[in-house]
Amino acid sequence: MGMRRAPAAPKPNTNGHPDESPESLDLDLFSLVTSSRRRRARPIKQRLRSHLALRFPVLLMAGDAVACALSIGVLELTVLRRFQPQDIGILALVVPGIAAWAMLAKVYGLYNRDQISIGRSAADDLPDLLLLSSLATWLGILFLNATHIAHPRLRHAAAFWLIYLVLLTACRALVRWLARSRLGLRQRTVIVGAGQVGRLIAGKLAARPQYGLDIVGFLDDDPMEVESGPLITHLGGFADIENVLRTERIERVIVAFSRLPADAQVDLCRRCLDLGVQVDIVPRMYEVIGLRNQFHSLDGIPLVALNTPRLSSTSRALKRSLDIVLAGLGLLVTLPFLLYSAWRIKSESSGPVFFRQERVGAGGRRFQIFKFRTMFVDADDRKNEIAHLNKHTEQGPRMFKIPDDPRVTPFGRFLRKWSLDEVPQLLNVLRGEMSLVGPRPLILSEDENIFGQHRRRLQLTPGITGLWQVLGRSDLPFAEMVTLDYLYVTNWSLWGDVKLLSRTVPAVLRKHGAY
Repeated sequence: MGMRRAPAAPKPNTNGHPDESPESLDLDLFSLVTSSRRRRARPIKQRLRSHLALRFPVLLMAGDAVACALSIGVLELTVLRRFQPQDIGILALVVPGIAAWAMLAKVYGLYNRDQISIGRSAADDLPDLLLLSSLATWLGILFLNATHIAHPRLRHAAAFWLIYLVLLTACRALVRWLARSRLGLRQRTVIVGAGQVGRLIAGKLAARPQYGLDIVGFLDDDPMEVESGPLITHLGGFADIENVLRTERIERVIVAFSRLPADAQVDLCRRCLDLGVQVDIVPRMYEVIGLRNQFHSLDGIPLVALNTPRLSSTSRALKRSLDIVLAGLGLLVTLPFLLYSAWRIKSESSGPVFFRQERVGAGGRRFQIFKFRTMFVDADDRKNEIAHLNKHTEQGPRMFKIPDDPRVTPFGRFLRKWSLDEVPQLLNVLRGEMSLVGPRPLILSEDENIFGQHRRRLQLTPGITGLWQVLGRSDLPFAEMVTLDYLYVTNWSLWGDVKLLSRTVPAVLRKHGAY
């Protein structure tokens, strides 16, 4: 990643460890992270208060209020269909009800998580919204019955709960989109550590503006110089942290690996926290730590529990049930499109409708994957002619992906653009060879380059979508794709699959990496 240097700052004498040394952040740093939320705030005039922290909760509250008002209106128009005298009392309680919901959601933490989590979405809120909307609905029923204002029927209450849950999720998604893309509520961010990990984080954030973070630059006493990549400013050394935070109006600091010794990194984090800045720390061994890993303690020593990469028989049954139901419904819904696509493919070029290829499935078993044929029949014969156009040029194993591949047919280009060429894989799902969500199904030559712990990806059935699909698709390097598959296997949950399915739709609509 390119580096543009800001005016040089005096460099402190830090005889620390190399950027990628095995020494991890020590106990003090982990204790600092786990206890940072309990730190007392300094007076506001001494702190750098984030405009995101101040405005985002208000916008989410407004979205929740709109969802509540709309839910009552939709219920009246679609379910009740007639205005009754007792409805006046219910409407009079809308404002107090919205205030009660806001208090409940505030206590539960639904308004301050966006300033902590990077790229939080409505899917992340859904479990908490499900719980709180259920609680709020039942409390409302009890209140109305106890005060004799109304005696709502159970089916009406259930309809309100469902409408409210859907509109809550939709309004929160709309608020986040408006705040980040239209209102400019973005966090100015500095990365501490300009080594390989720091550059990796900067590249990911630059590629995903929807996360709402703007990289201002790096802080490092000895930044790594590289020849390629986006140009990122070197703002100075570690001693300049307070000055940089104030002058650049920084709201978030991401601490990647650096040459600072652990005790100096702890001190640097404390200095950031004292200024009211959100601090994120990239842990050592981040390649094996996923979202489902839990913190626990041993007499005050924080420990991270790594999950055993194994699914129970119950989990496998639930996952398979979800696959069968959704794949069956998907085939029924897309049947007209399947027939139209078959006609277009046959009329546009000679050859079969389906492209079949041998892939490696669960347990190393091989199977034939189904896709709509998107290339001319002589595509394999022309592969060597266009090998120099391969997007992936990294050293070692790599995938073969070419943007604007000349071998692709006109209709095939449309199918690939929207990932519709993968719809026939629903047949693989029904046959048990694939899952809706899972590791990427590798071809034989790619599988030969998977070694060690990463072969645990074979413990799960490969999927039509997954972390690799949501986070970059064809743009991801081979090594990063393998790491994402490993994290998926070791952190599997049914709700995680549902979230990945919901995130696949916007990923497809963005069309990044679709070729």
